[in-house]
Amino acid sequence: MDIKSSTNTFCCKEIAGTSEAIGKVINTIRKVSVSDASVLITGESGTGKELVARAIHNNSYRNREPMVVINCGAIPGELLESELFGHEKGAFTGAHKARVGRFELADKGTVFLDEIGDMSPDLQVKLLRALQERKIERVGGIETTDIDIRVLSATNKDLAASITQGTFREDLFYRLNVIPLHVPPLRDRIEDLSILIDHFQEKIALRMHGYNKKKFTEESIDRLSRYSWPGNIRELENLVERLSVMVESDVVMPSDLPEYITRNSSVADTTSVSGVFQSGTGFNEAVEQYQKSLILYALEQTHWIKARAAELLKMNRTTLVEKIKKMNIEQEQEFPFL
Repeated sequence: MDIKSSTNTFCCKEIAGTSEAIGKVINTIRKVSVSDASVLITGESGTGKELVARAIHNNSYRNREPMVVINCGAIPGELLESELFGHEKGAFTGAHKARVGRFELADKGTVFLDEIGDMSPDLQVKLLRALQERKIERVGGIETTDIDIRVLSATNKDLAASITQGTFREDLFYRLNVIPLHVPPLRDRIEDLSILIDHFQEKIALRMHGYNKKKFTEESIDRLSRYSWPGNIRELENLVERLSVMVESDVVMPSDLPEYITRNSSVADTTSVSGVFQSGTGFNEAVEQYQKSLILYALEQTHWIKARAAELLKMNRTTLVEKIKKMNIEQEQEFPFL
């Protein structure tokens, strides 16, 4: 393979952190940016997989051309093929004129296939063919078009398990997974917490005139460090933005933090396996504390809409309501308009 070099000096300033875990990610980005190899980026939701993809593109020789993002999970299956490859006029009901697909728009640049694990098996076959032949055919068309693209993809699913279940093609997996890159969850790089908070505040200051950076007390950082962060970096960024608006002083105290974080962090030591034995917490109490933490998080994430929270928790709504009453879980009233 003829490897071309980027015209830019390597830069990864959008990915904040100095932990060993994120250092490995940045080092991999540096290595893969100079190649044209396909990269499969894995990691939990909210870990910053698209940010990693943009860093790869921006440091590659393709950075003067676009990076086109396609969320395979957000586009209905019957429309995704048209989004990827385009369509001709009259190809289907509503196709009143021809349309260029995302692959053509990304020519000479990069295509980022987010949530690739949600793509239907039928479309996986067509995607594999396009990647192998470097040619596409618009829906309803008979002519092929050459494409010169680099493909980056991402998923929060276990594609190996999906292959076993027959929902993801093994040959497509190997085509996409030439270079695997795993993005760690925030709980595995918690030493980056303060750096990330500063990073997000700097971003806020760029768009919020007169914003003064807030100082988080040591106790506040300690509470945040003991929280499990199921929503990862995205959850932290949203929290920092919330606090930047709602906290009027220049100091963020533990009392300024949402109850679901302070309550969860206060029991974090007793809900870990070792913490249960060290604290003397009994089995039933530890289980109840963990259940309470899960329910509080689900309610916060769904704005206390119990039906949606029950769906997130994969339980019946009536069961959730019973547990809320039994555990005396109440919604915060501090910011009723959020």
